[in-house]
Amino acid sequence: MLKKEIEKALEILNAGGVILYPTDTIWGIGCDATNEAAVERIFNIKGRDAAKSLIVLLDTENKLESYVTEVPAIAYDLIEYAENPLTIIYSGAKNLAKNVIHADGSVGIRVAKHQFCQQLIQRFRKPIVSTSANVSGEPSPKIFGDISASILEGVDYVVNFEQDVTSEKQPSTIMKLEPDGRFAFIRR
Repeated sequence: MLKKEIEKALEILNAGGVILYPTDTIWGIGCDATNEAAVERIFNIKGRDAAKSLIVLLDTENKLESYVTEVPAIAYDLIEYAENPLTIIYSGAKNLAKNVIHADGSVGIRVAKHQFCQQLIQRFRKPIVSTSANVSGEPSPKIFGDISASILEGVDYVVNFEQDVTSEKQPSTIMKLEPDGRFAFIRR
């Protein structure tokens, strides 16, 4: 079943579509993080202000340098030793859709440690957007059953994997990491 769901999600991502999918944190809405039109659709589905930035998922930290101008050495240790899912905001984003990058040139990236996400991104060979599967301003869904009808109807494909998981998940910890190694927690 996992393989079939990855194939279907890949088909949608390659066509510039938007998927609803399970992650190592909460359910996410995603698309090709290099496709500006697809990213715009996510802002519309969520009713989200385009000035707010989005998180991008990678399958391995080895790909960070493809999307960040200067990756601080400490980033690799933080990713490896983080006990909970960790999104790091880096300065100097590159090779991503303009509307994924914050006005200050930064981008939040999480290396997903989730079977579905890792395999999907590895096969897709590009980063994917991951934003909470809720209408902007409403609570983030802790389980699949909490996702609103407007989100379910707004996406092109709902991944049929882990929909029955009832253990509540939390959003990732978010940390801003400066090129010189200084950091600050944005969300714990």
